[in-house]
Amino acid sequence: MADKLTPERRSANMAKIRAKNTKPEMLVRRMVHGMGYRYRLYRKDLPGKPDLVFGPRRKVIFVHGCFWHLHDCRDGRIPASRRDYWEPKLRRNAERDAEQQAALQAAGWQVLTIWECETKDIAALKERLVNFLKTAE
Repeated sequence: MADKLTPERRSANMAKIRAKNTKPEMLVRRMVHGMGYRYRLYRKDLPGKPDLVFGPRRKVIFVHGCFWHLHDCRDGRIPASRRDYWEPKLRRNAERDAEQQAALQAAGWQVLTIWECETKDIAALKERLVNFLKTAE
């Protein structure tokens, strides 16, 4: 299936995709802050530069886009067009995520991954966050 956009328009669309401060991430940050938790953003000394870092609790949260990190949902599938480009790129993202999570856990950190599709059910998301952050270890 051919791309419906011109190469220039596709390039402009892709250039607008952000790595930080995405809508799902901002939603999670507002929710966590509203629950009274304080955190640091993108600590460069930790594998993967987690989106939210709760230092004294030794817990981190990643907020992943379903497409970019190959989540097992409708939005996490590999595109049919240019599969030879997208498949290795997206698979490597997923592999890197697993490596970074393993490195964090080996260093004594607890890791929670919030997927973009999970931010649509606010009540379930809040419950997940509370359960993750309230437990001692």
